[in-house]
Amino acid sequence: MNHYDYLIVGAGLYGAVFAYEARKKGKSCLVIEKRNHIAGNVFTKEIEGIQVHEYGAHIFHTSNKKIWEYVNQFAEFNQYINSPVAIYKDELYNLPFNMNTFSKMWNIRTPQEAKEKIAKQIANLSITEPKNLEEQALSLVGRDVYEKLVKGYTEKQWGRDCKDLPAFIIKRLPLRFTYDNNYFQDRYQGIPIGGYTTIIEQLLKGIEVRLNLDYFSKKEELDKLANHIVYTGQIDRYFDYCLGVLEYRMVRFEQEILDCENYQGNAVVNYTEREVPYTRIIEHKHFEFGKQAKTVISREYPSEWKKGEEPYYPVNDKKNSELFEKYQKLAEKETKVLFGGRLGEYRYYDMDKVIEQALKAAETI
Repeated sequence: MNHYDYLIVGAGLYGAVFAYEARKKGKSCLVIEKRNHIAGNVFTKEIEGIQVHEYGAHIFHTSNKKIWEYVNQFAEFNQYINSPVAIYKDELYNLPFNMNTFSKMWNIRTPQEAKEKIAKQIANLSITEPKNLEEQALSLVGRDVYEKLVKGYTEKQWGRDCKDLPAFIIKRLPLRFTYDNNYFQDRYQGIPIGGYTTIIEQLLKGIEVRLNLDYFSKKEELDKLANHIVYTGQIDRYFDYCLGVLEYRMVRFEQEILDCENYQGNAVVNYTEREVPYTRIIEHKHFEFGKQAKTVISREYPSEWKKGEEPYYPVNDKKNSELFEKYQKLAEKETKVLFGGRLGEYRYYDMDKVIEQALKAAETI
């Protein structure tokens, strides 16, 4: 039986980048993955000639030139710019909140008109110290933007009324007083041509990968195979939930192949009414400007996470943050194990930050 320098638990972005860097430094790695495929949540699969983002839309964006150049080693990126739209009842608005949004909402044209409208609404609310997310959002954007574009979407996302969510969840809501629909303001942005899975394949080239292998089903046996472990799963699961269970939100995806060339005219369309059960519809072909005869869409339904299900993003409220800090102290005592990624660090990471963290970890080799 082979012995390895590193056992890497999880074949997602963090694990793949770490494995690639370790191999470059002459280290032997074994990557294990409980799913039947590599790439974690950035996994893309070809359906009807379209690269489908199986676990939700992933748009790569960064202001870090080093990270941009790093990913471009493994795939060619197109010039896709994320410009989502939102539907509220029978009204359609551009996102992020910008002059196109305000012009449609209030029939105005100038930034000054928009600023005055928002300032007047905020002043009329007289909120000095926001006690919950609703008051926080109202104090930032006023009633119209909140009611139509924030409230319902946020309540679906978190499964709770905005009045029952803590204010600190929304620290800011960007208002742009220009006619600019570019959602991200990062210098570099795009989608890898041929999908994200190709990037992970390149990163893991020449490295042993075992799929359909749950680390905890053979933990003792697997631990003996390596000098060090890079663990990218749930930190509380690693410690058998001994201090309690960290909370996550999960997303269910309802995928459909449609016999039409173009269903909604945009890659990302948000549905901001709470009465509509899904938060958004993704039409995947638009990420690569596809002209296929058919199209593939995915509806996203957020829900509460339960043990045994796939966690998507952490609930970083006060209670969970305090519990995570306790687990972090346990993790610091594990001299053989490095905890990384969104689950290992109980933190929502954009893709560029995941790569950045993995590179920093690999520098210690």
